[in-house]
Amino acid sequence: MSCLNQLASIQSLFKLNLTPYQVLVSGFAGLILAGALLLATPWAAQSGEGTNFLDALFTATSAVCVTGLVVVDTGTHYSLFGQTVILLLIQFGGLGVMTVSTLLAVMLGKKIHLRERLLIQEATNQIELSGVVRLTLYIIKVTLLVEFIGGTNLAMRWYQDFGAKGIYYGYWHGVSAFCNAGFDLFGDFRSITSYVADPAVVFTIAGLIVVGGIGFTVIADVWNQRSFRQLSLHSKLTVSVSGLLIFLGMMLIIVFESGGKVFNELSPAAKVLAGFFQSVTTRTAGFSTVDIGSMREGTLLIIILLMYIGASPSSTGGGIKTTTAGIIAASVFGFIRGKKEVELFHRHVVQASITKAVTIAVISAGLIIAVTLAMTLTEQAPLLNILFEVTSAFGTVGLSTGITPNLSTAGKMMIIFTMFAGRVGSLTLVLSLALKKQNGKLLYPEGKVIIG
Repeated sequence: MSCLNQLASIQSLFKLNLTPYQVLVSGFAGLILAGALLLATPWAAQSGEGTNFLDALFTATSAVCVTGLVVVDTGTHYSLFGQTVILLLIQFGGLGVMTVSTLLAVMLGKKIHLRERLLIQEATNQIELSGVVRLTLYIIKVTLLVEFIGGTNLAMRWYQDFGAKGIYYGYWHGVSAFCNAGFDLFGDFRSITSYVADPAVVFTIAGLIVVGGIGFTVIADVWNQRSFRQLSLHSKLTVSVSGLLIFLGMMLIIVFESGGKVFNELSPAAKVLAGFFQSVTTRTAGFSTVDIGSMREGTLLIIILLMYIGASPSSTGGGIKTTTAGIIAASVFGFIRGKKEVELFHRHVVQASITKAVTIAVISAGLIIAVTLAMTLTEQAPLLNILFEVTSAFGTVGLSTGITPNLSTAGKMMIIFTMFAGRVGSLTLVLSLALKKQNGKLLYPEGKVIIG
């Protein structure tokens, strides 16, 4: 399906009187199906034989949902055509279906109507409706610029190792890193483990991951204000929580892996680089510079928690988002301190935001637990490994302990569903299933329930 066909399909969904949530879910589903059909063709595989449709669907879902989990090796299984399809799916999935559709509409001179603006607002997680089209165009400009800069840095580095092929590798992985996809072309499912102690590769990819996962709204705010004090509450919370998670994650990973198999042969400087990169990549990127499957159970549990939180709103990443975790944490600490209201950076957080944050966290945790329990019935793998895989799929991370290629048919289907739910958002998916919005007409008398 071409970009124009995708735009026409999305516009046709408006005629069905669907809710914005249903349009978003349908748009992503259509893009995934189109990608799966292309990847299943003989031209997409190096062998010249068609890829099993379930494996093609798994790869397309992982690419559109910018996850990075794979059941066949991207670098050795897919041809140049197949790798190009995957890259386009990553780019469209990272930007978002509505972002790409808006760009096409603007290029074709089509008017963006109110309902389409409302859909863009929902897709980009914006609080206000004004300026959503301008933000969409800004997102595309920033994406192309950052991917070009990061891709150029990687191309210059990998040209030394692979010659002209290194240029292709550089820009391909630049897109994959910025979109927090985690797909790589190095083969044998080894990701970028060969560059664990290479600062040029580590910091370039980590930088792309951070910028892609911080959120376009925050990028614009930081660029315009140039001062932390002048930032909006959303930007302050996002930057603070993101920085804190990267630092704490790095320190905990280094501590738990000290003396372990993974870090045993690394120099002190390489250990710091490895700890830093793993802390960054767990925030929905999926690249790895060490063997994740060989890490200690305590480290895997730390990574699971980081993957569950994920990136930030309006970004290319998944998870419950940094702002959700920040608001819930502030609510808990505020309650412990006896405060009736949640305060952050001398601002009052409205109850609707707190309720939404708790709802997202609970629904997401419930989904992860449910899929994990179901997969314990279909997969021959330790519980922690299954939980790791499911959380990685939900957070659109792509890190794996190595069990993905060996999943059963049922296991692959459950991971596909989890990746999809993680990309569109668990709350969006639930709301898309609602037939209509329920408007309460009665206000019942207040009741009290004993808690704790």
